[in-house]
Amino acid sequence: MRTRDENKESIVKVKALEMLVNEGFDGFSMQKLAKAAGVSPATLYIYYKDKDDLIVKLGIEEGKKMIAATFENFSPEMPFAEGLRVQWYNRVRYCMEQGISTCFFEQAKHSPYRDKISASITEDFKEVMGKFIQNAIENKELVTVPVEVFWSVAFAPLYNLIRFHQNGKNMGNRDFSLTDDYIEQTLTLVIKALKP
Repeated sequence: MRTRDENKESIVKVKALEMLVNEGFDGFSMQKLAKAAGVSPATLYIYYKDKDDLIVKLGIEEGKKMIAATFENFSPEMPFAEGLRVQWYNRVRYCMEQGISTCFFEQAKHSPYRDKISASITEDFKEVMGKFIQNAIENKELVTVPVEVFWSVAFAPLYNLIRFHQNGKNMGNRDFSLTDDYIEQTLTLVIKALKP
């Protein structure tokens, strides 16, 4: 039986992410990946059972990285405004530094792979965010709303700014680059909207 080569495995992951983002899930195949990564197709099957297994494993790995980055220097015990600010800046930094991973994860969230990926990564995320939200409500820093409303108000504005930045254009097709000033203006309005 052939052994795993961490260097080859790393190259395979990088190429797979690039191909999945650029070609989509339907245009992706193990054969194309092997060629792009410069490995034998048989090598891929040392690491993954098939295309679906590869996509799910990549989704779980990238999701865990994103969650770890989101919670860097964050505690669910933080005051609401401070904790939300830390998360916003962490999310911006991650999206800017890990563009391919961010695009891949967005694609995966809107694919048939979503449930398998989410099942493996959301438990810790929900626990930490649940504590953060509950503490904020108990401390009268956050209005009680359904989670869907909270998420839409707390994070959708941030992700719109990030999308504008990634596109280099705003919705009026004018040049756009995300700055701390835009982040702070938007975050201030979000915090104000979520206060009781």
